[in-house]
Amino acid sequence: MDTVTSTGGMVVAPHMAAARAGAEILAEGGSAIEAMIAAAATIAVVYPHMNGIGGDGFWLVAPPGEDPKVIAACGPAGAKATLAAYNRAGHGTVPTRGPLAALTVAGTVGGWQKAHEAAASLGGRMPRRELLSAAIAHAKDGIPVSRSQAHLTAAKLAELEAQPGFASVFLKDGKPPETGDVIRQERLADTLDHLAVAGFDDFYRGDVGASIADDLERIGAPVTKGDLERYEARIRHALKLQTRAGTIYNAPPPTQGLASLIILGLYDRLAVPAREGFPMLHGLVEATKRAFLVRDRIVTDPDRLPEPPSRFLEAGWLDAEAAGISPGRALDWPVRSSLGDTIWMGAVDARGCAVSFIQSIYWEFGSGCLLPKTGILWQNRGASFSLHPEALNVLEPGRLPFHTLNPALARLSDGRVVTYGTMGGEGQPQTQAAIFTRAILNGLPVGEAIDAPRWLLGRTWGDATTALRLEARFDPDLVRALERAGHEVVVLGEDYSDTMGHAGMIIRNVRGGLEGAHDPRADGGAATA
Repeated sequence: MDTVTSTGGMVVAPHMAAARAGAEILAEGGSAIEAMIAAAATIAVVYPHMNGIGGDGFWLVAPPGEDPKVIAACGPAGAKATLAAYNRAGHGTVPTRGPLAALTVAGTVGGWQKAHEAAASLGGRMPRRELLSAAIAHAKDGIPVSRSQAHLTAAKLAELEAQPGFASVFLKDGKPPETGDVIRQERLADTLDHLAVAGFDDFYRGDVGASIADDLERIGAPVTKGDLERYEARIRHALKLQTRAGTIYNAPPPTQGLASLIILGLYDRLAVPAREGFPMLHGLVEATKRAFLVRDRIVTDPDRLPEPPSRFLEAGWLDAEAAGISPGRALDWPVRSSLGDTIWMGAVDARGCAVSFIQSIYWEFGSGCLLPKTGILWQNRGASFSLHPEALNVLEPGRLPFHTLNPALARLSDGRVVTYGTMGGEGQPQTQAAIFTRAILNGLPVGEAIDAPRWLLGRTWGDATTALRLEARFDPDLVRALERAGHEVVVLGEDYSDTMGHAGMIIRNVRGGLEGAHDPRADGGAATA
């Protein structure tokens, strides 16, 4: 896979329409933040199975020479989302589809608002109309259905076809669309057009918010008009890890960004040779196991954390934990898995402002509920809540759910800035570790690092095992070495599997040169200004 280079700014995205929308903003003099708003709005239209304005988002925004700030645009459980209500309805777990799965406020548009304000504070002047114009046009004129949208619509049809509003937009004559079929989203185009004029706040406290609330109430979802009116995205400090390569940043709870940093912190201490092979893959997998044990024990709503995350990024804790990793033997591994469908995008402008961004509706097509007045597909992020009263992430009105989302960014000791990330639920920390290790620690070109065969520890859709899954391109000798070490290995039948996530990366050197790429497993790439 080729690495794209530039000096004038770059956007990488899992759909080229989104990458181009962002790059056009850069070419017109906009900042990376403004470019990302345009890309975020566009990807919400052209990749609707993976994300949308009825979901959540997280931003890492790093102006030149500054530590990144996090925009946490994730919504809480609605006022009617109580344990008693779900128990009365006879549910032992939160439903994954339908109105009772649409139980959290959608935060992503609130994140766009905070990002627009941040851009303005740095001198940005791009009007909302210009930032949303590409998205509005794609929604109104229609988009060719991508390969992954066609595949996932067919695969999940039984769960989705009966959900309110779904068939009217995402099916063709009651059947899943084929790749290349045109899907139009006129009501969503109207909603985006209204937000361009009235402002992003209208999503929560204006006409759009009132329409959303009416539709949610009509279908029986737990989110109320008052929940929307109370919502605001928050600015937070990023989690930070010091390594030999430099400083790595990620989003704090309720995201699993802590796990992503722990993996790289532990691997940094294993002194693995800078090359492909058993030591690298085994070391990263064993670091993943220990990171996930911490994640599952402490990551929840940031106002309810049982322990401070920073403790697990301290040198002493990482040293002691790394010392327990065997260089030749796998730790036994039964653990729960988090599913999810998401998009990650990155942008860097000519001035050196970098953005790492992730936006999601959780599972493919979220709750499956499409609101008719606005054309918004609502997320099912609240499915990560537990209905057990003693659980760490127990359902409660106003509480933030656990998030797989976690955008990453690094400032390296040699002066380079790296913005990177991936979709993939449980696989996000693992794929982040893979591409960072290959590109930064092992020195592969960005395109090769993303293209290289990947792995996933944990369950996948429809499979109850917790095996270590490998793409088919791995050397058979490496597979046998992993099995001898005690890893339960499953070699997939695909050279490039969507199971491994859709990753991207941009590296900016001290002279302003950019190198970037996006995943061949997706439908996107890198676009330059």
